[in-house]
Amino acid sequence: MPTLTIVAGPTAVGKTAYAIGLARSLGTEVVSCDSRQFYSELRIGVARPSDDELLSVRHHFVACRPVTDPYNIYDYERDAIRVATGLMERCGSAVAVGGSGLYVDALMHGVSVLPSPTPELRASLQAMPIEEKRARLRLLDPDYYARVDLRNPVRLQRALEVCIAAGRPYSALLAESKPAARPFDVKLVVLGLPPAELRERIDRRVDAMMAAGLADEVASLLPFRHLPTLRTVGYTELFAALDGRCTVAEAVEAIKLNTWHYARKQMSWLRRYGKQPQCAGS
Repeated sequence: MPTLTIVAGPTAVGKTAYAIGLARSLGTEVVSCDSRQFYSELRIGVARPSDDELLSVRHHFVACRPVTDPYNIYDYERDAIRVATGLMERCGSAVAVGGSGLYVDALMHGVSVLPSPTPELRASLQAMPIEEKRARLRLLDPDYYARVDLRNPVRLQRALEVCIAAGRPYSALLAESKPAARPFDVKLVVLGLPPAELRERIDRRVDAMMAAGLADEVASLLPFRHLPTLRTVGYTELFAALDGRCTVAEAVEAIKLNTWHYARKQMSWLRRYGKQPQCAGS
C-alpha cells in the first residue's frame, strides 16, 4: 500500500529541510499542513520555504491563495487528500509537513463532524473579547484549553461554539471521533530538540526574520490586520509596534517569547500521538 509520511514537530525544529530531503530521496513532492503558509502575502513571518527550497521539490498548498480568501479545514482536507492520493498513484509515496496540529489531524484521521452553532450563538461569541473567550473555554473544556493556541481567536471560537452547542467538552467530542478510512498507510515522523536548543533556534530565527524585512512585510499588511489570518505570532506584536503601543525591540522580544509558548503547545499536542520525537538532525 502507498505511504503518506507526515513530518511534524514544533516551530523552528527543522521540518522543512527534513521533509525536502525525504521527498527528494523518495522521488515525490511535499504537501504543506501549515495553516499560515497557504497565504501568498505571508512569507517571512510564517517561515515559508525559500525560493531555492520550493524549486528543489514541488510544494503544494504554499502561497496558494490571498489572505482575503480564508481556507477552512474541511476544504483543506478534501483538497489535500486528493493531491496526496494523486502523488502516491504517480510516485508511490507522498510527504506532508507542518506544525498546525488540526491540519495534521485532518490528513491522518479526517475532520470530525461536530455540531454547528446557531447564528445567534456565533454572533455573540464573535463579539466576546478574547480574554473572556479564554476564560469561558478554560471553564468548559480545560483539556482543550491546555493545548490550544490561546492567541488564535478562530480556534477559541470554534471550540466554544461546539462546547455550548453540544453541551459537552470539545476535546471529548474530538476524542470520540472515528478515524476516517484512508486508501494508504500513514507514517508519522515527529521531530524534536532539547528545549534549550529549540529556544535558541527560535530566537535566532526571529532575528533572521527581522533582518530579512519582517517589519516591512507586516506594515504592508496593515489594511488586512482585522482578518483572523493576521492574528498570529509575528504579526500581532509588530502591529502593536506600528500603533506605538510598544517599541520594535519590545515587539521582537514578545515574538520570541510567544513563539516559544506556541512551540510548547505544539509539543503538547504531538504527545497525544505517543510518538517519541527524533532529533531533527538525524
